[in-house]
Amino acid sequence: MSSTPPLPTPRLWLLPLTRPVVEARLRHETFRLSCDLGGQTVPVHFPPAWPGDLLPVFPLFLADLHFGRTDEVPGSWTLVERASHTAVGTVGTKGDPDAAGTVEIGYGLTPQARGQGLMTEAGRAFLTWLLARPGVRRVTAQTARGNRASERVLEKLGFVRTGQSWSVEDGPLTVWTYAGHLS
Repeated sequence: MSSTPPLPTPRLWLLPLTRPVVEARLRHETFRLSCDLGGQTVPVHFPPAWPGDLLPVFPLFLADLHFGRTDEVPGSWTLVERASHTAVGTVGTKGDPDAAGTVEIGYGLTPQARGQGLMTEAGRAFLTWLLARPGVRRVTAQTARGNRASERVLEKLGFVRTGQSWSVEDGPLTVWTYAGHLS
């Protein structure tokens, strides 16, 4: 069971990503699970497109959870649309903060949820939560060059371009750092 309360936004609930959700997604292409949405237990629909690019990492999350003391994937959240009770995305950290207090974030939406400002909305709630965590002093992100939608999300959240990187999966990347203000 989740011990971290959900984060509300006007159109979304951010629910901690939990073992039951990870296990169910690995067993089924689509499923429903009862989830606590701000004190009310409702069935949440997880469509086949959820969680998108994050799915290959789910077995690693599950392996890590077997060694942990919680059923929550640390720093990872499921975005659930309030109106439809449908999972539409994820947002989370890519590990713990390093020795300098830097943590990288990642995020994604299902195709039908894009272009509606949902990730910016979720990002504000997530960053507020993340920046209140002990040991977090700096937040970074990376985007594939040319992914203007993802760049706009980061710009709206107060990130600035701070460098370049490369990955085998995505090729050239732009590195972003949170500049300390949510707009």
